[in-house]
Amino acid sequence: MKPGRTWLVYTLIRLGIFAVVLTVLLLLNITAWIAAVLAAVISLCISILVLRKPRDEASKTLYEARRNRGTATRDPATATTSEDEDVEDRAVDARDADADAATQSANDNPRPTP
Repeated sequence: MKPGRTWLVYTLIRLGIFAVVLTVLLLLNITAWIAAVLAAVISLCISILVLRKPRDEASKTLYEARRNRGTATRDPATATTSEDEDVEDRAVDARDADADAATQSANDNPRPTP
């Protein structure tokens, strides 16, 4: 099944479960906002118990899309680190260089004692 179709089917099933539960709760004359909250919780529980296979398929497509996007934009030689990690490393290195320069400057120019 195509990734987009997998997500569409999974989403529609979950919305359908929510709509059915909400309708039942509203027919029982429960206040609308309480019925909506209860329907959300109940439909979540039902989808966790019943929709294991569609959820697994949807998560696999998400994983594969994320993995393919990540390897397509990065050089395979540097695939072990992400762009975020590289930016963070440069920031830490710059901070350490500034601290070393300040320490060296303080050691070169000692303060006169009063």
